[in-house]
Parts: sequence; C-alpha cells; structure tokens
Amino acid sequence: MPTLTPAQLLDILEHLYQQVDSHAAALAQPLDLECRAGCTPCCVDDLRVGPAEASFIRAHAAPILAATPHPPGACAMLDDQGHCRIYPWRPYVCRTQGLPLRWLEEEDDTTCHEARDICPLNAPTVDLLNLPATACWPIGPMEQKLAHLDRSLDDNPRERTALRDLFTPTSTT
Repeated sequence: MPTLTPAQLLDILEHLYQQVDSHAAALAQPLDLECRAGCTPCCVDDLRVGPAEASFIRAHAAPILAATPHPPGACAMLDDQGHCRIYPWRPYVCRTQGLPLRWLEEEDDTTCHEARDICPLNAPTVDLLNLPATACWPIGPMEQKLAHLDRSLDDNPRERTALRDLFTPTSTT
C-alpha cells in the first residue's frame, strides 16, 4: 500500500468528513436530536483517535494545541463554556455522537444479531427499536475506511492517541 503524503491525507479526510456530516445531518434532522453546542456528556477525557485523525487535528488546530487543554475530567478540546475548540476538525466519533447507532454483534461462531444504541439524552424522543435500519448510523464501514487510512501512513504499528495527548507540552521554567 503506498504511503500517503500529508496533503493527500488531509484531502481524503476532508472529503470523508463531508460525507459523514452529510449523512449524519440527514439522520438527525427528522429525529429532532438534542445534541447542541454546549451539550457535553459525551465529551469525555478518554476519547482517542487514530494516526490519520491525529494528523488532521494537528494540521488544522496547531494554535489550539499550543494552548492549555480543558482540565481533566472532560475532553481536553472543550473551552471554559463547554464548546468544542476543534469543532470544524473534530474526529469521526464526535461527528456521529448522539445519532442512533447500529452494528452487528457476534453471539458465537455462526450467529450474530443487530445491536443498537443512542445517547441517553436523545433516547426519550426516539423509538430506537422501531427505527428502520436506514435511520441509524451503521458502525463498521467508516471505521474500516479510517483504519485503512491509518495503515496507509507508513509501515509502523499504529496506536490510538488520546485527544489530550495532542496538546503541545508547555515549559514551566
């Protein structure tokens, strides 16, 4: 697999995020989901991204990453009012939070079933079990594309990075 240049990676991720955002908006609109600016229960401190998304955030948010992260306990990318400082460049997982999700879970070697989940803040307004499959975000296909991007960066093993670890350490002297 050929190694991507940084510019190619940024272009591919920008296009991928446009697809995600378009599909996510189409799913969210008829459901009147509660996710809005300042809604932060899913903005937790242990969110991790793969190398491709980490590179994307570093390339677009260098001034933010040179500032002080939000205190531990919530996502490092939040500002003092609970708004995402990297919203235009946020990772995939943040782009699909709150949506009704569906995926296949293996029960054993020959059997699997569809599982679903939704943000508990949205659950009272959404009949998750009776939603058509097309009204849920499918877990799997986009994650595979991101994993493929991670593998295309180079031949080294790939680890996920905590968003907090993207911040540039500041000198205390």
